[in-house]
Amino acid sequence: MNAEFFAALEDIERDKGISKGYMLEKINQALVAALKKDHPTAAENVFFHVDESAKKIELYVRKTVVSEVEDPDTQMLLDEAKKYSKKADLGDEVNVPVETKKFGRIAAQAAKQVIIQAIREAERGMVYAEFNSKEHEILTGQVTRVEPRSGSVSVRIGSGGETTEAMLAPHEQVRGETLREGDRVKIYVVEVRRSTRGPQVLISRTHPGLVRRLFELEVPEIADGIVEVMSIAREAGSRTKMAVWSNDEQVDPVGACVGPRGGRVASIVEELGGEKIDIIAYSEDPAAYIAAALAPAQVVQVVLGGEEKTCQVVVPDDQLSLAIGKEGQNARLAARLTGYKIDIGPASAANV
Repeated sequence: MNAEFFAALEDIERDKGISKGYMLEKINQALVAALKKDHPTAAENVFFHVDESAKKIELYVRKTVVSEVEDPDTQMLLDEAKKYSKKADLGDEVNVPVETKKFGRIAAQAAKQVIIQAIREAERGMVYAEFNSKEHEILTGQVTRVEPRSGSVSVRIGSGGETTEAMLAPHEQVRGETLREGDRVKIYVVEVRRSTRGPQVLISRTHPGLVRRLFELEVPEIADGIVEVMSIAREAGSRTKMAVWSNDEQVDPVGACVGPRGGRVASIVEELGGEKIDIIAYSEDPAAYIAAALAPAQVVQVVLGGEEKTCQVVVPDDQLSLAIGKEGQNARLAARLTGYKIDIGPASAANV
């Protein structure tokens, strides 16, 4: 262990961000493991010493001075002990240097594997820490592979100085969207998990959080906290309803999200491949909120039910199909947005 070895540790610290202290601790474990391979009974008496100023790493075995040796791994005769300490006497303990170059092939290989594993664990730990801090955020990745059979897409994502591969499952992809190798795509980090093979980053293009974060990036009033996103209901690739609220009476929350000439919402619609986005004003009055959620349909009356969050909604006869939407989508999204079970009927059938 010499100056070149310490230089290598400094290179690892600089290039991979793994501290010398961490590596020295793992090297200690590796050397002890290697010594144990050749001298099983000596391992408990092994001591590791680092002298950074002298660029030296030394390994010692502490042996007891005896008149008759029963275990050569932990005991030594007085004459031999005098070679290491002139003051040695029977019963004393003497530190005997271990030459690592004398380790057997199997022992050396074991030490090497411990060091390699230590580097891998440290790298995985750094990747996990970096991406764990990005949960519920948007990252931009590059498609590296598309599986033709399963439809899964591998995406290379980066954050800070770390990168990793994440799998975009078919059910997390926007319906009708085609991704090809080399495409750059925005993804939403749903969760980061630890696994035996390293951190597993779960990503999505269909999660409502993607829409929320896109608006935070595009609308300064949301980023500043003036406008709040209260609720989102989404059917990815088709339509999203989003309810917004303003903490400033002079700021129109819907207008802020739409932007001048519709520019803000248009850029998000483009990012989502043409997905329609209905932006409505949140209201603390449930009836008004439900009526707004059914836009673009007009609502004549909302009658709230009991504690089970149900309601009866009356719309003009010519607005019934618009309120329900194609295959029930408009009513379904309004119900998810507001949290109410909505029963829609025409005015001609109601006592209005």
